[in-house]
Amino acid sequence: MDLGLTGRRALVTGSSRGTGKVIVRTLAREGATVVVHATAGADPEPVVRDIEAAGGKAFGVIGDLATDEGASHVAIEVLAKVGGLDILVNNQGQPSASKWSTTTAASWLDAYQVNTLSAVRMISAFLEGMRSAGFGRIVQIATIGTARPGPRMPDYYASKAAMANLTVSLARDVAGSGVTVNTVSPGLIHTPETEAWLRHLAEKRGWGDRWEDIEARGVKELAGSAVGRMARPEEVADLVAFVVSDRAGYLNGANFRIDGGASETVN
Repeated sequence: MDLGLTGRRALVTGSSRGTGKVIVRTLAREGATVVVHATAGADPEPVVRDIEAAGGKAFGVIGDLATDEGASHVAIEVLAKVGGLDILVNNQGQPSASKWSTTTAASWLDAYQVNTLSAVRMISAFLEGMRSAGFGRIVQIATIGTARPGPRMPDYYASKAAMANLTVSLARDVAGSGVTVNTVSPGLIHTPETEAWLRHLAEKRGWGDRWEDIEARGVKELAGSAVGRMARPEEVADLVAFVVSDRAGYLNGANFRIDGGASETVN
C-alpha cells in the first residue's frame, strides 16, 4: 500500500530514542523527509545517520520544547532545514515518579510543560503553514492512561489526557482546511526501558528469568492486554504512518488506542 508520504516533511518530537525513533525511521522508510528531534543533552545524529544509510533523508534538531525559547529555536531550525511541515508527530513525553501522597504543584506544572505544552508550542509554530498549504497531519502520542489512569503518576496521566482533549478542539478549529488532528494512545510498549523495569519487578516477585514468562505475567497483572504481550514499537509506528498518510484523510479528531484490547470499552 502506497501511503503517499514521498516528499512529505515530518517532524517527530522526542525521536532520538525509544518509540519516537522507530516512528521517525518508519516515516523515512515510507519516503518522508524527516526531522529527528532530541532534547538538550541528547544527540539526534545517530538516528539521522541510520536513516541516511538506509537511503532516507533526515535532519537533526536539538531543543527543550518545555520552554518557549527552546521550542522557538526548534521551530526556526526546522523551517531552515526543510522549509515547513506537512506532518507533526508530538511524541515527546516523560512519565513521572509521583504519587498522590507526594505530588506537588510544581510536579504538575512540569508534567504539563513537558507532555502538553510542548505539543501546543509545536502546533502553534506550524499550524498556519499547514492551513495555508491546504494539507497537514498532526498526531499526538498519548497513552491508554488518558482513559484508564492508574493511581500513580496522576500528573503524567492528566497531562496526557489533555492531549486527547486538545486534539478534538483543534480538529474542529481546522475543519475543512485539509489539516487533520488525531491522537494515538499506546498501551505498554516493549522498549529496553520497559523490559529492564519488568525484569527488575520479576526478580522481586519471583516470576523467574525467562523473558516470555515475565512479559506474559507482567502484561496480565499490569496492563490487561487481550493479546497477551506488549506492543512492539514498530506496531505503534505503523499505525502512526497510516494516520498521517494520504489514505487517512477522513480520520479526524479521533483517539486510536493500540493496547491489545486492554481497554474494556466499545468506543
